[in-house]
Amino acid sequence: MINNKITIREEWLNKWFYLFLIIGILVNATGLFITILDSDGTLYSYIAKNIAQTNDFINLKVVGRDWLDKPHFPFWMAALSYKVFGINTIAYKLPAFLFWGMGAYYTYLFAVKYYAKAIAQLSVLIYITATHLFISNNDVRAEPYLTGLLIASVYHFSLAFANIKWFKNMVIASFFAGCALMTKGPFILIAIGGGFIVEWIAKKDYKQFYSIKWIVALGLILLFTLPELYCLYQQFDLHPEKIVFDKTGVSGIRFFFWDSQFGRFFNNGPIKGEGDKFFYVHTMFWAFLPWGVLFYMAFGWLLWKIWASIRLNEYITLGGSGLMFLIFSLSRFQLPHYLNILFPFFAIITAQYFIQIVKPSVIKTICGIQYFLIGAVLLIMALLIVFYRPEHYILAIIFFAITTTGCLFLFKGEKLMNIFGKSFVAITGVFLFLNTCIYPSLMNYQAGSNVAFYVNKLYPELKTTASLYETPYSYMFYTKTNLLFVDITTLKTNLKASPLFVYTNKDGLDSLKKYGLKTNVPVGFNYFHTSQLTGEFINYKTRESTLKQHYLVKVSL
Repeated sequence: MINNKITIREEWLNKWFYLFLIIGILVNATGLFITILDSDGTLYSYIAKNIAQTNDFINLKVVGRDWLDKPHFPFWMAALSYKVFGINTIAYKLPAFLFWGMGAYYTYLFAVKYYAKAIAQLSVLIYITATHLFISNNDVRAEPYLTGLLIASVYHFSLAFANIKWFKNMVIASFFAGCALMTKGPFILIAIGGGFIVEWIAKKDYKQFYSIKWIVALGLILLFTLPELYCLYQQFDLHPEKIVFDKTGVSGIRFFFWDSQFGRFFNNGPIKGEGDKFFYVHTMFWAFLPWGVLFYMAFGWLLWKIWASIRLNEYITLGGSGLMFLIFSLSRFQLPHYLNILFPFFAIITAQYFIQIVKPSVIKTICGIQYFLIGAVLLIMALLIVFYRPEHYILAIIFFAITTTGCLFLFKGEKLMNIFGKSFVAITGVFLFLNTCIYPSLMNYQAGSNVAFYVNKLYPELKTTASLYETPYSYMFYTKTNLLFVDITTLKTNLKASPLFVYTNKDGLDSLKKYGLKTNVPVGFNYFHTSQLTGEFINYKTRESTLKQHYLVKVSL
C-alpha cells in the first residue's frame, strides 16, 4: 500500500513536472519587466549604474559618497549586465534571476544525490513557488544571488567530502563560497559549513574534522574572496581620512569580517536593528507560502526521527538551515528576505516529508490546511480587485476567474498530489496577477521613476537636470541626464549658464518661490513609498489622502 501510493506520486510528478517547471519559471520571469521598486532595489541598481558608467569596479559610491554597507559581487554582476544589455530594468534583474535559477538546479542535484528523483522534482517545484522568492525576483536585492551560490557551494562540498573528484569539486565549491562571501559577508560560512559539522557529528564521522580538505577549502575560499578584500582595502583602509558612518578611520576589511555581520548580530556595529526572537517563526508562514505549514510539519517529523534514533539520509539540510534559522532569530537585525537563502534546504525538507505521507488522518489534515491556504490566496486576489481597483481591472478579473477555476476543477485522483497541484495553481495564479496587474499599477505612484520616464521621453536632448531637497533612487537610476544635487545657493550658480529642470517636493517648490526664482508651471507626480503599503493606500476610496506630490519644474534666474 505504501509503495503503491509513492509510485502514484512519482508517476504524477513525471507527468506534470516539466509543465509546472516551465510555468513556475515564466511566472517568476514576469518580475523582470516591472519597474525597479524604491528604495533598496533602486539604490543597488544605481550603484551598479555608477560602476558601468565610470568603469570603476573598486569604489562603491552613492551620490559621490563612499558606500560600505554591502560587498561588491551583486553590483559587479549587474554592471556587467549593463555593459551587455544597456542600463535598464531587465539588465539589472536578469543576473539575479539566473542565480535564482541556479538555486533551483542545484536544489534538484542535491536532492537527487541524497534521496530520489521524485523528491528532487518536488523540491524544485516548492522552491520556484515559495512566496518570498517570487517577490525577490521582482524586488531584486542580494538574496537571489546568495540563494543560488549557497546551495551550489553546499552541493559541490558534499561531493568533495564524499571523495567524488574531490579536488575539482572543492575548487568549484570554494569558488561559489567565495562569491557568496563577496555578496553578503563571512557569516555565510556558517550556513555552508554548519550543515556538514552536524552531519559528521550525527554520523560519527569524526575523521572529517582532521581532514586536510578543510584547510584546502578555507585557503581556496580566501583566495576567491581576495577581489573583495582588495577593493575594500583600496577604498577605505588606504584612506582613513574618509568619513564613513559619521567617523573617520573606518576599516573596510574590519567592517567586512566583523561589523557588517557580527556587529549586526550583537547590535554593536554601525548599523543597528531591533530583534524579535520569534520574528522568523511567524514570518515563515507567509514567506514560504503555500508550503509554510507543511515545512513545520516536515521539520517536526525530522526531529521526531532523530529523537527515535532513526538515521537520516543526510543531516546537512536540517543542520545547516536549522542553525542559520536559529542565528537569524537571535540576531537583533531582522528582515523577511534574509530567510530566502535557506529556501532550497527548506524545500528539500518539505518534499521528503510530503512524498512519504500515507496515514489517512495526516493526509486529511494536510488537505484541510492547503484548502484553507488556497482559499486565503483567492480571497486576497478578490479583495485586491475590489479595494485596490487596478487599472487593468478586466484582466485582473480574468486572472482571478482562471485561477479559481483551476483550483476547483484541475487535478483529480490521489489526494495528496491533487492538493499539491491546486496549491501550485493558486500561488502561481496570484503572482501572475500581482506581477501583471498590481505591481505595474503601483508604479504609477513611484514618482522618481515616472519623472525620469517623462524627462527621457519629452526631452531626450536634455543633458543635465537638478535635484532640490528630495531625490528617490528611482529617479537617479532611470534618468538619462547628468544629475546635479543642489541647494538654493548652488542652484542659482548653475542657473547662470542656462535654465534647469529641477526635481523637487513641495518644500522645494515653496523655496523656489520664496527666493524669487522664475519657474514655469510645475508638472506634478503622485508619490507614495510603494514598498511600504498601508490599508489606506490600498483602498482606492482613501488612497488620495495618502499621496504626496513631487514636481518637475523648469527654473531660471
